[in-house]
Amino acid sequence: MGSIDANPASGTRDFLPEEARHRDAVFATIRQVFEAHGFAPLDTPAFERLDVLAGKYGEEGDQLIFKILRRGEHEAAGDADLALRYDLTVPLARVVARYGSQLPTPFRRYQIAPVWRADRPGKGRFREFYQCDVDTVGSDSLVADASTIIALADAISALGVSGARVLLNARTALRALVLAYGIDAALEATTLTALDKLHKIGVDGVGRELTERGVPKSSVDRLTADLAEKDVTAVLREKIATHPDGTAGLKEIETVINIVQNSSDVTIVYDPVLARGLSYYTGPVFEVVHKDLDVTIAAGGRYDGLIGMFQSQSIPATGGSLGIERLLLLTAQAEHGAASVDILVTVLDEDDAPTMAQFAARLRAQGLTVELYSGGGSRKLAKQLKYADRIGAELVVLYGAHEREAGTVVVKEMRTGAQHTFTPDTLDTAVNALWAKRPPFPPS
Repeated sequence: MGSIDANPASGTRDFLPEEARHRDAVFATIRQVFEAHGFAPLDTPAFERLDVLAGKYGEEGDQLIFKILRRGEHEAAGDADLALRYDLTVPLARVVARYGSQLPTPFRRYQIAPVWRADRPGKGRFREFYQCDVDTVGSDSLVADASTIIALADAISALGVSGARVLLNARTALRALVLAYGIDAALEATTLTALDKLHKIGVDGVGRELTERGVPKSSVDRLTADLAEKDVTAVLREKIATHPDGTAGLKEIETVINIVQNSSDVTIVYDPVLARGLSYYTGPVFEVVHKDLDVTIAAGGRYDGLIGMFQSQSIPATGGSLGIERLLLLTAQAEHGAASVDILVTVLDEDDAPTMAQFAARLRAQGLTVELYSGGGSRKLAKQLKYADRIGAELVVLYGAHEREAGTVVVKEMRTGAQHTFTPDTLDTAVNALWAKRPPFPPS
């Protein structure tokens, strides 16, 4: 009989227990922070009707939608009517359109869930991955924009990731920047796409790209000259302030920075070329970067025209997303080696299984993670101790013929090898005291 390839489908991953446990812990921490900020959980189906998703992501994005062929009696038709969820924003827009009268205004929600892209898999690029979004729908107040940044920053801090920095800009200020250099408004989007790459390709690279995109040479020369200035932020701010939209945009930036700085320890600064390439942004935009890594670990902005896509009215909205896969990598090393099971209760004789199960239940009642050994075959102690070491158990409860005869139970410390003898009726309280005295992990 031919063998079946046991690898997961291309662009997907299996998460073995240690990694799955780590991911669950990270998600739990993020949920706790978001709920502490007053955001409510939202869950939506893994797939949507195709007409809900189609036409929402641009030509390139639409090509990456994972379509689902018709099923059952309609399978012969061969075409698709459903698709896997591409992101979490379009489903949010659909929910607001469907249940708007049942939702508070503003509606503050978070969602942590997998999405799917029919992309070409590669290193760090998957067809199935998680997104972690937080959004406020129905508010045009800059307090909502600042609250998004604070919640994301607090989540990053709660994960033990230090050195995060928020870069902030506003699309109104960017629009004024384009006009201040004599660039036609029709070239705004393409100009901002090039400017957004300044930190990656440098001034010369931006100049070349602007020229290739059809920006007049006179405008390119003046803009690149200012981009090369030592205090580029001050120079561009002065240019932006010459336009009424620029003044309004700079005021938005100042307001958000003041709110964030007064309620959070995160560093937040104005970045005059940050554009966040997506064209649907309408107000403040931000990225959270890590001091030691050339990566963005969170990003977002205001998108007042997007949520109303299913309705005949514009609905103000702002939000952001954690780069959850990057944060999982940043936190994985700190989590590595943490025990998954506190105590293993051995079963050295099948006849003692009911007693050992009772011991395990009593220890769990103390708030400990306890596994009752369930391996078949040999009941040898050496095999069960080896298993305890493999799963990271700190303590092992032993109860064999000798202990049964003596009316005792033995608890072994796996790190030191020390053994302690108790009576069965004091096991739970004695182990709890022993657990409290154990050295911290990892050992110093």
